Amino acid sequence: MNERKAWCLNGFIGVPLIIAIVGIGAVALINELPIVGILLVAIGAVFASGITVVQPNQSQVVIFFGKYLGSIRKSGLFLTTPLTIRRTVSLRVRNFNSKKLKVNDVEGNPIEIAAVVVFKVVDSAKAVFDVDNYEEFVAIQSETAIRAVATRYPYDTFEDVELTLRGNADEISAELATELQARLEVAGVDVIEARLTHLAYSTEIASAMLQRQQATAILSARKKIVEGAVSMAQMAVEQLEQDGILDLDEERKVHMVNNLMVAIISDRGTQPVVNTGSLY
Repeated sequence: MNERKAWCLNGFIGVPLIIAIVGIGAVALINELPIVGILLVAIGAVFASGITVVQPNQSQVVIFFGKYLGSIRKSGLFLTTPLTIRRTVSLRVRNFNSKKLKVNDVEGNPIEIAAVVVFKVVDSAKAVFDVDNYEEFVAIQSETAIRAVATRYPYDTFEDVELTLRGNADEISAELATELQARLEVAGVDVIEARLTHLAYSTEIASAMLQRQQATAILSARKKIVEGAVSMAQMAVEQLEQDGILDLDEERKVHMVNNLMVAIISDRGTQPVVNTGSLY
């Protein structure tokens, strides 16, 4: 089912025409022409059933005895096909805030996640005829998509080798929007944006995962410090030899590198020791 334009006439033209038909029928009744009068009044009443008002950013789906005739998107007063049922569908931009969902990430850790989905109806025919209740459909499919995306990625990692729910919010939101659009296409809904509003470990493992995060962060930081210290010590020795300031044998190089490594890696400020004698 695809939306199409329904026949309609400007109401400021249609309403005076109906009034004129009823007026002529009334005059005919007064002039003792009952058949003509009754017929004109009946025609006027039938056409009057087609008068409708469309609000801004709304669409009216016109149904004639079970058949879809089209939709009216323009706002204002209109005269459409008489004896029809007209269902109003909002075309305004709306938000859906999901409740906090408990799911397992790709590593099996239980997490709490929630998101907000910004959407609007772009095809009123699909919204009315292809699903029972498009608002309920959006709610259920949104929560399903959130669960599906959350199970594909870990909550967090310090290895910088993959996407994470916490560290790559923009990429996760884009994938969630794409997943939702594919699911809501059947309801004639366009997903404008989808973004996470809540993300946390479940309460039963929050403390343990915090300790794990801290330990992983410390190890990652230590790794960076050691890599930097080795590079700095190597540069210092090479620079001294290149400038000809010192001529160091292997033992003195080891001693200098050891001192530089201790000074750089130590958690506390190092105390300098002045050597007034020989290394030997």
